[in-house]
Amino acid sequence: MSSQQQTPAGYTVVGAGAIGGTLAFALARAGHPITVIDTDRAQVAAIRSHGLTVARGQERTSVPVTALTPEEHDGPLGRVLLAVKAQATQDAMEWIAPRLAADGCVVSLQNGFNEAVIARYAGAERTVAAFVNIFADVIEPGVVLDGGAGALVVGEPDGAPVSRRVRDIVADLHSWGPARASDNVEGYLWAKAGFGAMLAATALADAPMADLIDRHRPAMYALTAEVYDVADRLGVALEPFDAFEPEAFRRTADPNARTAATDRLIAWLRTQTKDRSGIWRDLAVRHRPVEVTSHYGCVFAHADREGLPTAVLRAVLDGLRTLEGAPERMAEDRLEQLDRLAATPAGPHGTAPATTPAAATGMEPDRAAAVRDWLEHRREDMVADLAAYTSQGSASDDLDALDSCLVWVREWLDRSLGAPATEEVLAREKAGDVLVRRCPPTEGAADSARPVLLLGHYDTVWPTGTLDTWPFRRDGDRLTGPGVFDMKAGLVQAVWALRALDALGLPRPACTLMLNGDEETGSLASHEALVEEARRSRLALVFEAAADGAIKTARKGVGLFTVTVSGVEAHAGLDPAAGASAVEELAHQIRALAALRDPAAGTSLNVGVVEGGTRSNVTAGHAVAHLDVRVASAAEQDRIDAALAALRPLDTRTRIEVTGGWNRPVFERTAQVAELADLAKGCAALLGLDLRETSVGGASDGNFVVAAGVPVLDGIGATGSGAHARSENTSVQGMVERAALTALVLTSLARG
Repeated sequence: MSSQQQTPAGYTVVGAGAIGGTLAFALARAGHPITVIDTDRAQVAAIRSHGLTVARGQERTSVPVTALTPEEHDGPLGRVLLAVKAQATQDAMEWIAPRLAADGCVVSLQNGFNEAVIARYAGAERTVAAFVNIFADVIEPGVVLDGGAGALVVGEPDGAPVSRRVRDIVADLHSWGPARASDNVEGYLWAKAGFGAMLAATALADAPMADLIDRHRPAMYALTAEVYDVADRLGVALEPFDAFEPEAFRRTADPNARTAATDRLIAWLRTQTKDRSGIWRDLAVRHRPVEVTSHYGCVFAHADREGLPTAVLRAVLDGLRTLEGAPERMAEDRLEQLDRLAATPAGPHGTAPATTPAAATGMEPDRAAAVRDWLEHRREDMVADLAAYTSQGSASDDLDALDSCLVWVREWLDRSLGAPATEEVLAREKAGDVLVRRCPPTEGAADSARPVLLLGHYDTVWPTGTLDTWPFRRDGDRLTGPGVFDMKAGLVQAVWALRALDALGLPRPACTLMLNGDEETGSLASHEALVEEARRSRLALVFEAAADGAIKTARKGVGLFTVTVSGVEAHAGLDPAAGASAVEELAHQIRALAALRDPAAGTSLNVGVVEGGTRSNVTAGHAVAHLDVRVASAAEQDRIDAALAALRPLDTRTRIEVTGGWNRPVFERTAQVAELADLAKGCAALLGLDLRETSVGGASDGNFVVAAGVPVLDGIGATGSGAHARSENTSVQGMVERAALTALVLTSLARG
């Protein structure tokens, strides 16, 4: 055997978290050359300094590996172990694909169903499927807690026979533990989807997984049954793993066998070091969005097409979304509600009642497919429009640039949609003008005296001249440039949604397109016009960017306040008692202001800028603090107002003045907002998409509209990330999907 054959194979592990870190450690300890790639700079720095560390009980062991951020890596990639969160798969593949060697491959060591996304970028021939059930957690930068051996299965996608490369990878992974090869990885993934649904439900409360599964068996059985109904309809042969026996959790299983299998699973879970799920840790410890909400998109899509119920699973994911940013709201009564929901009959023969996407939206699946196909064939035209639009500078503080951009927008709208019924340009002296275009309903639309308001802005935060150093660029599915995400892609999607409906002869309601040029600076010159127009409308669609793909059904109100303290100046050395320090008084007030925070109620208060005094030997006669306050409810807004009005100085020789106010009111998830969100979710399901909703701290013009009593669907714009940062980007595929979603929402509204 040659020395080359004896050399252990090298691997690049993309994502050095719990799964990636565990496997990278084992492979490196066995002598394999390992490079880990992670966007978390603290993780990379810790691994460089101390090696990659695995903790077992009180014992810690470290091995040296090469650790890099994506920007630092240079050169081709061979065997890649992909271990990022499911929702980061697309971004990771955009980085991997152009670097992947012709004979390289990507192994999906992730939770969820990600092989199709990987294959879209790398090709099916360079995609390797895998199932992983490793109990591990990152407990500090560079340190992974080993929670015990689990299952790891590798195979070719779509049930192809086990290949030589799969056998080689499995042999190398034996350095970790009981890895094995299979031609039915899909069976393991679907089995894990049922088990994962149970673990997801346990994250709704702060208690050990085993205890919650034991106490809430009705919910657990309903969750697994919903997932396995879909698997059965697809003809998937479920595979057992670890102590989980999926056959016992099918809807048709013998109840005694199910009980016994649950007892065995609970007993096994109680032997594990890790007693809470990674989902729970993301919410309670890391305070970050959970990935599980992106795992079940294909489950919902298949279920909706087949008319299968998924009410309990949807309730779990909705519950997890409400806990993002608010883990203190974990409670076991959430699982008790699931138990009650599980006891509600789903309909005859286990099928769903007539609450399918088609019934909820009034849209037939073939019509939805026609919309998406029409837009798919015009994706390059959409990209060209966004490229041209992005090339129009539109800094909020450059009135000339805003004027030029709006001229371009109006001409482009005329070319794309034809002349409107009416058009107004509302002039603004110190901000960009406001454009209002009105279009009548098309034939077939239900009668409605009020139009749908399509709301957006054409200004950006990017200073004039940014395009000189950062022009619009495309790299595969990824589009970058100033304003592509916030929010130029949103307008392009709205226009193409209208074009799709017109081209396909589908009805649309009367629409008013309204664009302002000062949203990024608070809409100070336009918000009154926005509210006036909103009150003439049925509802508003706000084309702000999505939040990690989710629509926004609640936003915090934003208050910008200034606290000014006036003191008495004196010589600090010659006559220290004569002065009254405004700086010292402000320090006392800042402590009082900090006490106004209430994270449980969603209230934050930040003292962002403090200034005061003139010289170190002069008692400060003046001091100022600038505050940013965010509240999630009108009641909290009133509380903050009252508290600021009640500020009194400790030193009575000083005086306090509070100025400023609420830049945007609270955007609360009203019943009407929830109804709109449900409509959008139904439309998304017809497109095979799982649309999430979320609450965010940032504000938009939607805040003004909701506060005026008009329902809003916000965040229906671009999918991507990096708003207000040089990493700003949006997705080509996301543009197609969001344009199709907008079109379906509009035509559903047209049908009444």
